[in-house]
Amino acid sequence: MSVHTEKSLPRTSLKELGISARNMIGFLEYLKAHSIELHSLMLVRHGHVAVEGWWAPYGPDLPHMLFSLSKSFTSTAIGMAVQEGKLSVDDPVVSFFPEDAPKDISPNLAAMRIKHLLMMGTGHAVDTMGPLAEAKDGNWVKAFLALPVEHEPGTVFVYNTGATYILSAILQQVTGETLLQYLQPRLFEPLGIANPTWESCPRGINTGGFGLKVTTEDIAKFGQLYLQKGLWQGERLLDESWVDAATSKQISNGDGGDSDWAQGYGYQFWRCRHGIYRGDGAFGQFCIVLPEQEAVLAMTSGTNDLQGVLNGVWEHLLGAFSEANEGLADADAAAESELRQVLEGLYLEPPRILANSQREVEFGSDKRCVLEPNELEMESTGIMIHGDTAVLDIRDKRGEHRVELGRQAWRMGRTSLFGEEEQIAASFTWKSPDTLLLSIQRIETPFRISIEIEPLEEGIEIRHAVNVSFGEPASAPIRGHLQ
Repeated sequence: MSVHTEKSLPRTSLKELGISARNMIGFLEYLKAHSIELHSLMLVRHGHVAVEGWWAPYGPDLPHMLFSLSKSFTSTAIGMAVQEGKLSVDDPVVSFFPEDAPKDISPNLAAMRIKHLLMMGTGHAVDTMGPLAEAKDGNWVKAFLALPVEHEPGTVFVYNTGATYILSAILQQVTGETLLQYLQPRLFEPLGIANPTWESCPRGINTGGFGLKVTTEDIAKFGQLYLQKGLWQGERLLDESWVDAATSKQISNGDGGDSDWAQGYGYQFWRCRHGIYRGDGAFGQFCIVLPEQEAVLAMTSGTNDLQGVLNGVWEHLLGAFSEANEGLADADAAAESELRQVLEGLYLEPPRILANSQREVEFGSDKRCVLEPNELEMESTGIMIHGDTAVLDIRDKRGEHRVELGRQAWRMGRTSLFGEEEQIAASFTWKSPDTLLLSIQRIETPFRISIEIEPLEEGIEIRHAVNVSFGEPASAPIRGHLQ
Protein backbone atom coordinates (compact mmCIF):
# COMPACT_ATOMS: atom_id res chain seq x y z
CA MET A 1 0.00 0.00 0.00
CA SER A 2 1.01 3.61 -0.36
CA VAL A 3 2.72 5.50 2.43
CA HIS A 4 0.51 8.36 3.57
CA THR A 5 2.44 11.57 4.22
CA GLU A 6 1.41 14.99 5.52
CA LYS A 7 0.76 15.84 1.86
CA SER A 8 -1.75 12.97 1.55
CA LEU A 9 -5.47 13.53 1.89
CA PRO A 10 -6.84 12.38 5.28
CA ARG A 11 -8.60 8.98 5.42
CA THR A 12 -11.99 8.48 7.12
CA SER A 13 -14.52 5.64 7.25
CA LEU A 14 -17.45 5.55 4.86
CA LYS A 15 -19.89 5.59 7.79
CA GLU A 16 -18.45 8.83 9.17
CA LEU A 17 -18.63 10.39 5.70
CA GLY A 18 -22.17 9.20 5.07
CA ILE A 19 -21.36 6.96 2.11
CA SER A 20 -23.09 3.61 1.52
CA ALA A 21 -20.60 0.74 1.22
CA ARG A 22 -23.36 -1.35 -0.38
CA ASN A 23 -23.65 1.17 -3.25
CA MET A 24 -19.88 1.10 -3.68
CA ILE A 25 -19.92 -2.69 -3.92
CA GLY A 26 -22.73 -2.34 -6.48
CA PHE A 27 -20.53 -0.06 -8.58
CA LEU A 28 -17.62 -2.52 -8.53
CA GLU A 29 -19.98 -5.36 -9.48
CA TYR A 30 -21.36 -3.21 -12.32
CA LEU A 31 -17.84 -2.70 -13.72
CA LYS A 32 -17.21 -6.43 -13.63
CA ALA A 33 -20.56 -7.27 -15.23
CA HIS A 34 -19.89 -4.79 -18.05
CA SER A 35 -16.25 -5.94 -18.54
CA ILE A 36 -15.01 -2.39 -17.86
CA GLU A 37 -11.32 -2.42 -16.95
CA LEU A 38 -10.60 0.10 -14.20
CA HIS A 39 -7.05 0.46 -12.90
CA SER A 40 -7.77 2.59 -9.85
CA LEU A 41 -10.42 4.59 -8.06
CA MET A 42 -10.53 7.02 -5.17
CA LEU A 43 -13.69 8.54 -3.71
CA VAL A 44 -13.27 11.65 -1.58
CA ARG A 45 -15.99 13.38 0.46
CA HIS A 46 -15.65 16.49 2.62
CA GLY A 47 -11.94 16.38 1.75
CA HIS A 48 -11.43 12.88 3.21
CA VAL A 49 -10.69 9.70 1.29
CA ALA A 50 -13.49 7.20 1.92
CA VAL A 51 -12.69 4.53 -0.69
CA GLU A 52 -9.49 3.72 -2.57
CA GLY A 53 -8.54 0.73 -4.66
CA TRP A 54 -6.04 -0.36 -7.31
CA TRP A 55 -6.34 -3.37 -9.57
CA ALA A 56 -2.94 -5.05 -9.13
CA PRO A 57 -0.39 -4.85 -10.73
CA TYR A 58 -1.44 -1.16 -10.75
CA GLY A 59 -0.66 0.52 -7.45
CA PRO A 60 -1.04 3.76 -5.46
CA ASP A 61 2.45 5.08 -6.10
CA LEU A 62 2.46 4.58 -9.88
CA PRO A 63 1.82 7.60 -12.07
CA HIS A 64 -0.77 6.98 -14.81
CA MET A 65 -0.97 8.55 -18.26
CA LEU A 66 -3.87 11.07 -18.20
CA PHE A 67 -4.41 11.74 -21.92
CA SER A 68 -6.96 14.59 -22.23
CA LEU A 69 -7.47 14.91 -18.48
CA SER A 70 -4.20 16.87 -18.88
CA LYS A 71 -6.30 19.62 -20.54
CA SER A 72 -7.97 20.58 -17.25
CA PHE A 73 -4.52 21.16 -15.70
CA THR A 74 -3.55 23.34 -18.69
CA SER A 75 -6.72 25.40 -18.24
CA THR A 76 -5.80 25.84 -14.56
CA ALA A 77 -2.40 27.28 -15.55
CA ILE A 78 -4.12 29.78 -17.86
CA GLY A 79 -6.43 30.78 -14.96
CA MET A 80 -3.39 31.41 -12.77
CA ALA A 81 -1.71 33.47 -15.49
CA VAL A 82 -4.93 35.53 -15.86
CA GLN A 83 -5.02 36.27 -12.13
CA GLU A 84 -1.34 37.28 -12.25
CA GLY A 85 -2.18 39.73 -15.04
CA LYS A 86 0.05 37.97 -17.56
CA LEU A 87 -2.75 37.59 -20.11
CA SER A 88 -6.50 37.90 -20.62
CA VAL A 89 -8.96 35.43 -22.14
CA ASP A 90 -9.83 38.16 -24.67
CA ASP A 91 -6.26 38.41 -26.03
CA PRO A 92 -6.02 37.52 -29.75
CA VAL A 93 -4.18 34.23 -30.33
CA VAL A 94 -2.10 35.56 -33.24
CA SER A 95 -0.78 38.45 -31.11
CA PHE A 96 1.52 36.03 -29.22
CA PHE A 97 3.24 34.61 -32.30
CA PRO A 98 4.11 37.40 -34.79
CA GLU A 99 6.97 35.36 -36.29
CA ASP A 100 4.85 32.24 -36.85
CA ALA A 101 1.66 33.91 -38.12
CA PRO A 102 0.85 33.54 -41.82
CA LYS A 103 1.37 36.54 -44.11
CA ASP A 104 -2.35 36.77 -44.79
CA ILE A 105 -4.33 36.49 -41.54
CA SER A 106 -7.95 35.52 -42.22
CA PRO A 107 -10.72 37.40 -40.39
CA ASN A 108 -11.61 34.23 -38.42
CA LEU A 109 -8.00 33.65 -37.33
CA ALA A 110 -7.73 37.33 -36.36
CA ALA A 111 -10.93 36.95 -34.28
CA MET A 112 -9.70 33.88 -32.39
CA ARG A 113 -9.16 34.64 -28.68
CA ILE A 114 -7.67 32.65 -25.79
CA LYS A 115 -11.21 31.94 -24.54
CA HIS A 116 -11.99 30.21 -27.85
CA LEU A 117 -9.02 27.88 -27.35
CA LEU A 118 -10.27 27.16 -23.82
CA MET A 119 -13.87 26.37 -24.84
CA MET A 120 -12.96 24.36 -27.99
CA GLY A 121 -14.66 26.97 -30.14
CA THR A 122 -11.67 27.97 -32.29
CA GLY A 123 -13.69 27.86 -35.50
CA HIS A 124 -11.81 24.86 -36.95
CA ALA A 125 -13.93 22.19 -38.62
CA VAL A 126 -11.81 19.31 -37.26
CA ASP A 127 -9.22 18.66 -34.53
CA THR A 128 -5.93 20.30 -35.54
CA MET A 129 -3.66 17.84 -33.71
CA GLY A 130 -2.93 15.66 -36.77
CA PRO A 131 -1.35 18.41 -38.91
CA LEU A 132 0.61 19.66 -35.87
CA ALA A 133 2.17 16.27 -35.18
CA GLU A 134 3.00 15.88 -38.89
CA ALA A 135 4.73 19.28 -39.19
CA LYS A 136 8.12 18.41 -40.74
CA ASP A 137 9.93 21.34 -39.11
CA GLY A 138 8.51 20.48 -35.66
CA ASN A 139 6.95 23.95 -35.39
CA TRP A 140 3.48 23.10 -34.11
CA VAL A 141 2.51 26.74 -33.53
CA LYS A 142 3.21 27.69 -37.15
CA ALA A 143 1.32 24.62 -38.37
CA PHE A 144 -1.71 25.57 -36.23
CA LEU A 145 -1.79 29.19 -37.43
CA ALA A 146 -1.50 28.06 -41.07
CA LEU A 147 -4.68 25.95 -40.94
CA PRO A 148 -7.95 27.27 -42.36
CA VAL A 149 -10.45 28.54 -39.75
CA GLU A 150 -13.76 27.64 -41.37
CA HIS A 151 -16.17 29.10 -38.80
CA GLU A 152 -16.43 32.25 -36.75
CA PRO A 153 -14.68 31.54 -33.42
CA GLY A 154 -17.08 30.88 -30.54
CA THR A 155 -19.90 29.56 -32.73
CA VAL A 156 -19.06 25.85 -33.19
CA PHE A 157 -17.72 23.26 -30.71
CA VAL A 158 -15.01 20.98 -32.13
CA TYR A 159 -12.90 18.96 -29.68
CA ASN A 160 -9.44 20.24 -30.53
CA THR A 161 -6.31 18.95 -28.81
CA GLY A 162 -4.18 21.31 -30.94
CA ALA A 163 -6.01 24.25 -29.32
CA THR A 164 -4.86 23.12 -25.87
CA TYR A 165 -1.29 22.86 -27.14
CA ILE A 166 -1.54 26.52 -28.24
CA LEU A 167 -2.60 27.45 -24.68
CA SER A 168 0.62 25.81 -23.46
CA ALA A 169 2.63 27.64 -26.12
CA ILE A 170 1.05 31.01 -25.16
CA LEU A 171 1.81 30.39 -21.48
CA GLN A 172 5.45 29.60 -22.30
CA GLN A 173 5.65 32.69 -24.50
CA VAL A 174 4.45 35.06 -21.76
CA THR A 175 6.16 33.43 -18.73
CA GLY A 176 9.36 32.02 -20.23
CA GLU A 177 8.57 28.73 -18.44
CA THR A 178 7.06 25.49 -19.64
CA LEU A 179 3.59 24.60 -18.40
CA LEU A 180 5.16 22.05 -16.05
CA GLN A 181 7.66 24.57 -14.63
CA TYR A 182 4.96 27.21 -14.24
CA LEU A 183 2.58 24.89 -12.38
CA GLN A 184 5.28 23.48 -10.10
CA PRO A 185 5.21 26.19 -7.36
CA ARG A 186 1.62 27.29 -8.05
CA LEU A 187 -0.24 23.95 -8.16
CA PHE A 188 1.87 20.82 -7.85
CA GLU A 189 3.91 21.77 -4.76
CA PRO A 190 0.99 23.21 -2.75
CA LEU A 191 -1.10 20.08 -3.47
CA GLY A 192 1.82 17.76 -2.69
CA ILE A 193 1.91 16.35 -6.23
CA ALA A 194 5.41 14.88 -6.50
CA ASN A 195 7.34 14.21 -9.73
CA PRO A 196 4.70 15.06 -12.34
CA THR A 197 5.96 14.60 -15.91
CA TRP A 198 4.62 16.09 -19.13
CA GLU A 199 5.44 15.25 -22.76
CA SER A 200 6.81 18.00 -25.00
CA CYS A 201 6.67 18.89 -28.68
CA PRO A 202 9.89 18.86 -30.76
CA ARG A 203 10.58 22.48 -29.68
CA GLY A 204 10.29 21.75 -25.96
CA ILE A 205 6.79 23.13 -25.34
CA ASN A 206 4.64 20.84 -23.15
CA THR A 207 1.90 19.21 -25.24
CA GLY A 208 -0.84 20.65 -23.01
CA GLY A 209 -3.74 18.61 -24.38
CA PHE A 210 -2.23 15.27 -23.30
CA GLY A 211 1.01 13.89 -21.89
CA LEU A 212 0.72 14.57 -18.13
CA LYS A 213 1.38 11.66 -15.75
CA VAL A 214 0.42 11.78 -12.04
CA THR A 215 -1.03 9.35 -9.47
CA THR A 216 -4.68 8.63 -8.67
CA GLU A 217 -4.49 10.61 -5.43
CA ASP A 218 -3.02 13.57 -7.34
CA ILE A 219 -6.11 13.53 -9.60
CA ALA A 220 -8.32 13.45 -6.49
CA LYS A 221 -6.50 16.42 -4.95
CA PHE A 222 -6.90 18.38 -8.18
CA GLY A 223 -10.66 17.71 -8.13
CA GLN A 224 -10.80 18.69 -4.46
CA LEU A 225 -9.14 22.05 -5.26
CA TYR A 226 -11.95 22.73 -7.76
CA LEU A 227 -14.63 21.53 -5.33
CA GLN A 228 -13.19 24.03 -2.81
CA LYS A 229 -13.44 26.77 -5.48
CA GLY A 230 -9.67 27.27 -5.70
CA LEU A 231 -8.86 27.22 -1.96
CA TRP A 232 -6.29 24.78 -0.56
CA GLN A 233 -5.53 24.53 3.15
CA GLY A 234 -6.65 28.12 3.67
CA GLU A 235 -4.60 29.46 0.77
CA ARG A 236 -6.16 30.72 -2.47
CA LEU A 237 -4.42 29.09 -5.41
CA LEU A 238 -7.05 29.93 -8.03
CA ASP A 239 -9.68 32.67 -8.21
CA GLU A 240 -13.20 31.47 -7.47
CA SER A 241 -14.43 33.36 -10.53
CA TRP A 242 -12.07 31.29 -12.70
CA VAL A 243 -13.28 28.00 -11.19
CA ASP A 244 -16.88 29.06 -11.85
CA ALA A 245 -16.14 30.07 -15.45
CA ALA A 246 -14.01 27.00 -16.22
CA THR A 247 -16.63 24.53 -14.96
CA SER A 248 -19.73 26.29 -16.40
CA LYS A 249 -21.15 25.76 -19.88
CA GLN A 250 -19.22 28.13 -22.17
CA ILE A 251 -20.34 26.53 -25.44
CA SER A 252 -22.96 24.01 -26.52
CA ASN A 253 -21.61 20.62 -27.60
CA GLY A 254 -24.87 18.82 -28.32
CA ASP A 255 -28.49 18.66 -27.32
CA GLY A 256 -28.15 17.08 -23.88
CA GLY A 257 -30.06 13.83 -23.62
CA ASP A 258 -28.41 10.72 -22.16
CA SER A 259 -24.90 11.55 -23.37
CA ASP A 260 -22.39 13.09 -20.96
CA TRP A 261 -20.61 14.43 -24.06
CA ALA A 262 -23.52 16.70 -24.97
CA GLN A 263 -24.20 18.67 -21.77
CA GLY A 264 -22.03 21.70 -22.56
CA TYR A 265 -18.30 22.40 -22.35
CA GLY A 266 -16.44 24.87 -20.13
CA TYR A 267 -12.77 25.83 -20.16
CA GLN A 268 -11.31 22.34 -20.76
CA PHE A 269 -13.90 20.77 -18.44
CA TRP A 270 -16.98 18.80 -19.48
CA ARG A 271 -20.42 19.40 -18.04
CA CYS A 272 -22.23 16.19 -16.99
CA ARG A 273 -25.80 15.32 -16.16
CA HIS A 274 -26.92 15.79 -12.53
CA GLY A 275 -25.18 19.16 -12.08
CA ILE A 276 -21.77 17.48 -12.10
CA TYR A 277 -18.62 18.34 -14.09
CA ARG A 278 -15.45 16.47 -14.98
CA GLY A 279 -12.06 16.41 -16.60
CA ASP A 280 -11.54 13.24 -18.59
CA GLY A 281 -9.07 11.49 -20.85
CA ALA A 282 -9.06 8.70 -23.42
CA PHE A 283 -9.55 5.14 -22.21
CA GLY A 284 -11.19 6.23 -18.95
CA GLN A 285 -9.05 8.70 -17.00
CA PHE A 286 -11.50 10.68 -14.85
CA CYS A 287 -11.67 13.53 -12.36
CA ILE A 288 -15.38 13.86 -11.52
CA VAL A 289 -16.51 16.68 -9.21
CA LEU A 290 -19.93 16.32 -7.53
CA PRO A 291 -20.61 19.74 -5.93
CA GLU A 292 -23.99 18.88 -4.35
CA GLN A 293 -22.55 15.75 -2.75
CA GLU A 294 -19.29 17.54 -1.78
CA ALA A 295 -17.44 14.64 -3.35
CA VAL A 296 -14.70 13.90 -5.90
CA LEU A 297 -14.21 10.64 -7.77
CA ALA A 298 -10.82 9.95 -9.41
CA MET A 299 -10.39 6.94 -11.68
CA THR A 300 -7.82 5.55 -14.12
CA SER A 301 -8.75 2.86 -16.62
CA GLY A 302 -8.06 0.94 -19.80
CA THR A 303 -11.48 0.96 -21.47
CA ASN A 304 -13.19 2.36 -24.56
CA ASP A 305 -16.55 2.50 -22.74
CA LEU A 306 -16.29 5.91 -21.07
CA GLN A 307 -20.04 6.49 -21.11
CA GLY A 308 -20.42 3.06 -19.50
CA VAL A 309 -18.19 4.14 -16.60
CA LEU A 310 -20.23 7.31 -16.07
CA ASN A 311 -23.54 5.42 -16.32
CA GLY A 312 -22.27 3.16 -13.53
CA VAL A 313 -21.34 6.16 -11.39
CA TRP A 314 -24.78 7.76 -11.82
CA GLU A 315 -26.59 4.45 -11.28
CA HIS A 316 -24.73 3.28 -8.18
CA LEU A 317 -22.90 6.19 -6.56
CA LEU A 318 -25.24 9.18 -6.91
CA GLY A 319 -27.54 7.59 -4.35
CA ALA A 320 -24.67 6.55 -2.07
CA PHE A 321 -24.47 9.82 -0.13
CA SER A 322 -26.38 10.89 2.95
CA GLU A 323 -25.52 13.43 5.60
CA ALA A 324 -22.59 12.02 7.57
CA ASN A 325 -23.71 9.44 10.16
CA GLU A 326 -27.36 9.82 9.11
CA GLY A 327 -29.40 7.15 7.41
CA LEU A 328 -26.66 4.52 7.50
CA ALA A 329 -27.84 1.39 9.28
CA ASP A 330 -25.61 -0.98 11.26
CA ALA A 331 -25.98 -3.41 8.36
CA ASP A 332 -23.66 -1.03 6.56
CA ALA A 333 -20.84 -1.96 8.96
CA ALA A 334 -20.95 -5.49 7.52
CA ALA A 335 -21.02 -4.03 4.00
CA GLU A 336 -18.04 -1.81 4.83
CA SER A 337 -16.06 -4.86 5.96
CA GLU A 338 -17.08 -6.70 2.77
CA LEU A 339 -16.08 -3.70 0.65
CA ARG A 340 -12.67 -3.56 2.34
CA GLN A 341 -12.07 -7.20 1.35
CA VAL A 342 -13.21 -6.52 -2.23
CA LEU A 343 -10.88 -3.51 -2.50
CA GLU A 344 -7.92 -5.42 -1.10
CA GLY A 345 -8.51 -8.23 -3.62
CA LEU A 346 -8.77 -6.10 -6.77
CA TYR A 347 -6.64 -7.75 -9.44
CA LEU A 348 -6.24 -7.72 -13.21
CA GLU A 349 -5.98 -11.39 -14.05
CA PRO A 350 -3.21 -12.29 -16.50
CA PRO A 351 -4.44 -14.58 -19.32
CA ARG A 352 -4.41 -18.20 -18.17
CA ILE A 353 -5.33 -20.55 -21.01
CA LEU A 354 -2.91 -23.50 -21.28
CA ALA A 355 -0.10 -23.72 -18.73
CA ASN A 356 2.28 -25.47 -21.15
CA SER A 357 2.67 -27.17 -24.50
CA GLN A 358 4.83 -29.87 -26.06
CA ARG A 359 6.26 -27.18 -28.32
CA GLU A 360 7.84 -25.40 -25.35
CA VAL A 361 11.09 -27.28 -25.97
CA GLU A 362 11.45 -25.23 -29.16
CA PHE A 363 11.92 -22.17 -26.95
CA GLY A 364 14.60 -23.71 -24.76
CA SER A 365 17.68 -22.56 -26.68
CA ASP A 366 19.15 -19.19 -27.49
CA LYS A 367 17.89 -19.04 -31.08
CA ARG A 368 17.21 -15.66 -32.64
CA CYS A 369 14.93 -14.81 -35.53
CA VAL A 370 15.63 -12.02 -37.99
CA LEU A 371 12.34 -10.26 -38.68
CA GLU A 372 11.01 -9.05 -41.99
CA PRO A 373 10.55 -5.25 -42.26
CA ASN A 374 7.57 -4.26 -40.08
CA GLU A 375 5.69 -1.20 -38.85
CA LEU A 376 6.93 -1.80 -35.27
CA GLU A 377 10.50 -1.43 -36.56
CA MET A 378 11.64 -4.59 -34.75
CA GLU A 379 14.75 -6.14 -36.31
CA SER A 380 15.21 -9.46 -34.50
CA THR A 381 13.81 -11.37 -31.55
CA GLY A 382 14.42 -14.38 -29.37
CA ILE A 383 12.27 -16.07 -26.74
CA MET A 384 13.56 -18.53 -24.14
CA ILE A 385 11.48 -20.42 -21.57
CA HIS A 386 13.07 -21.93 -18.46
CA GLY A 387 10.79 -23.20 -15.71
CA ASP A 388 8.21 -20.52 -14.87
CA THR A 389 10.10 -17.71 -16.58
CA ALA A 390 10.12 -16.65 -20.21
CA VAL A 391 12.60 -14.09 -21.50
CA LEU A 392 11.72 -12.03 -24.56
CA ASP A 393 14.62 -10.30 -26.30
CA ILE A 394 13.86 -7.73 -28.98
CA ARG A 395 16.33 -5.69 -30.99
CA ASP A 396 15.09 -2.53 -32.69
CA LYS A 397 16.74 0.62 -34.03
CA ARG A 398 17.10 1.92 -30.45
CA GLY A 399 18.94 -1.15 -29.18
CA GLU A 400 18.26 -4.33 -27.21
CA HIS A 401 15.23 -4.81 -24.95
CA ARG A 402 14.78 -7.69 -22.52
CA VAL A 403 11.45 -8.52 -20.84
CA GLU A 404 10.97 -11.24 -18.22
CA LEU A 405 7.52 -12.85 -18.05
CA GLY A 406 5.94 -15.12 -15.42
CA ARG A 407 4.07 -18.29 -16.35
CA GLN A 408 0.37 -17.34 -16.07
CA ALA A 409 1.43 -14.81 -13.42
CA TRP A 410 2.63 -11.19 -13.57
CA ARG A 411 6.37 -10.56 -13.38
CA MET A 412 7.28 -6.96 -12.55
CA GLY A 413 10.01 -5.21 -14.50
CA ARG A 414 11.08 -2.12 -16.40
CA THR A 415 11.58 -1.60 -20.13
CA SER A 416 12.15 1.08 -22.75
CA LEU A 417 10.69 -1.14 -25.50
CA PHE A 418 7.80 1.31 -26.02
CA GLY A 419 9.79 4.56 -25.70
CA GLU A 420 10.74 6.14 -22.36
CA GLU A 421 11.69 3.61 -19.67
CA GLU A 422 8.61 2.57 -17.70
CA GLN A 423 7.37 -0.04 -15.24
CA ILE A 424 5.62 -3.09 -16.64
CA ALA A 425 4.09 -6.39 -15.54
CA ALA A 426 4.42 -9.32 -17.94
CA SER A 427 3.11 -12.88 -18.17
CA PHE A 428 2.91 -15.77 -20.64
CA THR A 429 0.52 -18.62 -21.34
CA TRP A 430 -0.20 -20.95 -24.26
CA LYS A 431 -3.17 -19.72 -26.29
CA SER A 432 -3.24 -23.10 -28.06
CA PRO A 433 -0.77 -26.01 -28.23
CA ASP A 434 0.90 -24.17 -31.15
CA THR A 435 0.67 -20.52 -30.08
CA LEU A 436 2.48 -18.79 -27.22
CA LEU A 437 0.72 -15.69 -25.82
CA LEU A 438 2.77 -12.97 -24.11
CA SER A 439 1.00 -10.16 -22.22
CA ILE A 440 2.78 -6.95 -21.26
CA GLN A 441 0.76 -4.59 -19.05
CA ARG A 442 2.25 -1.09 -19.22
CA ILE A 443 1.23 -0.14 -15.69
CA GLU A 444 1.88 3.60 -16.04
CA THR A 445 -0.56 3.62 -18.97
CA PRO A 446 -3.89 2.02 -19.98
CA PHE A 447 -2.17 -0.28 -22.45
CA ARG A 448 -1.80 -4.06 -22.46
CA ILE A 449 0.24 -5.45 -25.35
CA SER A 450 -0.60 -8.98 -26.48
CA ILE A 451 2.02 -10.80 -28.56
CA GLU A 452 1.21 -14.17 -30.10
CA ILE A 453 4.20 -16.22 -31.26
CA GLU A 454 3.68 -19.25 -33.47
CA PRO A 455 6.68 -21.44 -34.34
CA LEU A 456 7.03 -22.15 -38.08
CA GLU A 457 9.36 -24.68 -39.75
CA GLU A 458 12.23 -22.25 -40.20
CA GLY A 459 11.20 -19.39 -37.92
CA ILE A 460 8.18 -17.76 -36.29
CA GLU A 461 5.12 -15.61 -36.95
CA ILE A 462 4.38 -12.77 -34.51
CA ARG A 463 0.93 -11.19 -34.11
CA HIS A 464 0.71 -8.01 -32.04
CA ALA A 465 -2.37 -6.27 -30.59
CA VAL A 466 -3.25 -3.71 -27.92
CA ASN A 467 -6.31 -3.60 -25.63
CA VAL A 468 -7.25 0.04 -26.37
CA SER A 469 -5.96 2.39 -29.06
CA PHE A 470 -6.82 5.39 -31.23
CA GLY A 471 -6.12 3.38 -34.40
CA GLU A 472 -6.29 -0.26 -35.37
CA PRO A 473 -5.81 -2.45 -32.28
CA ALA A 474 -3.86 -5.12 -34.22
CA SER A 475 -0.96 -4.72 -36.65
CA ALA A 476 -0.01 -6.93 -39.60
CA PRO A 477 1.63 -10.28 -38.70
CA ILE A 478 5.45 -10.30 -38.75
CA ARG A 479 7.44 -13.28 -40.05
CA GLY A 480 10.86 -14.12 -38.71
CA HIS A 481 13.55 -16.51 -39.98
CA LEU A 482 16.09 -18.34 -37.85
CA GLN A 483 19.59 -16.86 -38.04
